[in-house]
Amino acid sequence: MHIHRILSVTAMLFVAALVGAPTAAAWEPTRPVEFVVPAGSGGGADQMARLIQGIVAKHNLMKQPFVVVNKSGGAGAEGFLDVKGSKADSHKIIITLSNLFTTPLATGVPFNWKDLTPVAMLALDQFVLWVHADTPYKSAKDYLDAVKKAGPNKFKMAGTGSKQEDQILTVGIEKATGTKFIYVPFKGGGDVATQLVGKHVDSTVNNPIEAVAQWRAGQLRPLCVFDDSRMPYKGKVTETMSWHDIPTCKEAGVPADYLMLRGIFMPAGVPKEAVDFYVGLFRKVRETSEWKEFMERGAFNQSFMTGPAYAKWVQGAEDLHRNLMKEAGFLAKP
Repeated sequence: MHIHRILSVTAMLFVAALVGAPTAAAWEPTRPVEFVVPAGSGGGADQMARLIQGIVAKHNLMKQPFVVVNKSGGAGAEGFLDVKGSKADSHKIIITLSNLFTTPLATGVPFNWKDLTPVAMLALDQFVLWVHADTPYKSAKDYLDAVKKAGPNKFKMAGTGSKQEDQILTVGIEKATGTKFIYVPFKGGGDVATQLVGKHVDSTVNNPIEAVAQWRAGQLRPLCVFDDSRMPYKGKVTETMSWHDIPTCKEAGVPADYLMLRGIFMPAGVPKEAVDFYVGLFRKVRETSEWKEFMERGAFNQSFMTGPAYAKWVQGAEDLHRNLMKEAGFLAKP
């Protein structure tokens, strides 16, 4: 009895100690977080980063603010090398597009996605073939037939950067259809859309979010989307069309498809607690009405991944880009 009483008292004291012990606070930023965009202003990555910045501030999802910084030099190499050189800095994140793969493969710059810490895939972005609304082309077949008939290097295709996703996709179109464009690179998707509105180029392969305003204004016309299936969004964007009404390029006889990553990474060497904090933060962002409206407005594929599944997807995407760029002759010479 006496022994039982001692054990019982000991157990109660142990529980009391546990209850009274201060719990370790979960990690959170203690100063403003730099949000690097390895691309120019106005493009898809820039728009998404600034939307997230606004959502986090409006809904008080983080005590510290995001500070969005564009570092587009060297096709995004400036941004990637900055984050690579910021090891263990939990107050810096970067939003990526396909230049995560294309820039080091095309330039030989000393950077690879494995130099960073994967955090989360926020979405996948579509590509649409756009022409000016004043042109007579009503389908991708109409337009590409005209390009083919005109002969090589008569039509200009605008895109973001050289030897990046837009030019890779342009080469894919050329190989699939026997056409040959003059490819004209610009700093970001915003510039690309402006060039087409001004009729300085004949077409673009811009992301939906980068040209939706000009489409809604009646300045641009979408011809096809580079995916296996039509976009699911059926709400009208213009008086007569929704994103879902745009045919796939395969439907139009152009066997080419391509989806682009919109994902978040951090520097190497950051603690798991910091990664977990940002994963949780982005989960909250995805639940807001502003994010959902942005996803529909930009016709995004709303895939979301974290952890090993995300890292595995990124590795597969790097392998795909290496193969596409090898075919296009875009790999840096060893």
